[in-house]
Amino acid sequence: MHSDMLTPDFETTQNLDELHLKLEQINVKNGWNKPTPSLYPEPRQRYVPAHWRYADARAALHAAGRLVGTEWAERRNLILANPIEGNDYPTVTTMVAAYQMVKSGEKARSHRHTPNAMRIIMESTSPAYTIVSGVNVPMEPGDVLLTPNWHYHGHDNRSDTDAYWIDILDAPTVQLLGPMFFEHHPDAVEKTEKVDPDSSMRFAFRDYRPQLLAQPEAVPGVRMLGLGEGMVETFDRTAIGLAAGTVWKQPRKTASDIFVVVEGEGTSSVGGRQFAWARGDVIAVPSWIAQEHRAMQDAILIRVSDTPLLQALNWVREEK
Repeated sequence: MHSDMLTPDFETTQNLDELHLKLEQINVKNGWNKPTPSLYPEPRQRYVPAHWRYADARAALHAAGRLVGTEWAERRNLILANPIEGNDYPTVTTMVAAYQMVKSGEKARSHRHTPNAMRIIMESTSPAYTIVSGVNVPMEPGDVLLTPNWHYHGHDNRSDTDAYWIDILDAPTVQLLGPMFFEHHPDAVEKTEKVDPDSSMRFAFRDYRPQLLAQPEAVPGVRMLGLGEGMVETFDRTAIGLAAGTVWKQPRKTASDIFVVVEGEGTSSVGGRQFAWARGDVIAVPSWIAQEHRAMQDAILIRVSDTPLLQALNWVREEK
């Protein structure tokens, strides 16, 4: 409680300027003269559409392979921070994407954390694994692998080639809400010889590609296939097939998307920004920004969206 000596005398207040000063003394803000409104008629978006080229990231990671060792870096990765002033982490409001590389014969230590994570493999040859909760899960190009929250995971590249992939996590959401926990595995790299190519944590490209192409068209030239629906509560994964020449338009919606190009080439217009994309590229589509994608040749994209999180809160909206 405030003592009488510290509590302002509101009864003697003569004008609003004086009242505002006294409110500061009791650590409250007035609700009639806010510098910025707390409620507004539609979403405000500070993140911008963005595009990263795999060719650039691969070259940078190859250089980092000479300079950054996994023995002292938690992960050798390149964070795709949305290019707005003051930002060095989130790709979109709720998610972060990063390119990662594990060199031939190298291991990346096992850890676990409250953020959910996934990876989309760009280059990898057998035997190269993500170790998930005591199981070696193979990594092959185009594969989608999950590491749900609090599952130990590390990487073990026993092959004779370097492995490259794209990670996506909901860490920005966890940072915002606060329940962040992280710990290393006691064995540094979890020890196991068990290999499970059919792990529920793996969606092999060789399996989902034909399943996707066998789907009926959602709209002309566009096929969709959900990967592991319900396995992660905060973001989903959808394989999207675009036939050559297809133009796929999406209206403004409250969900944010991150696209990874698994196959093919094309262009995208997102909020008026134009991107030409190819295999391995990443495109950020923040919420409430219209998007249009055009396939120059048959293409497969993985769309990662925070729709499940918004659905749980009844915040999914789409412009009509």
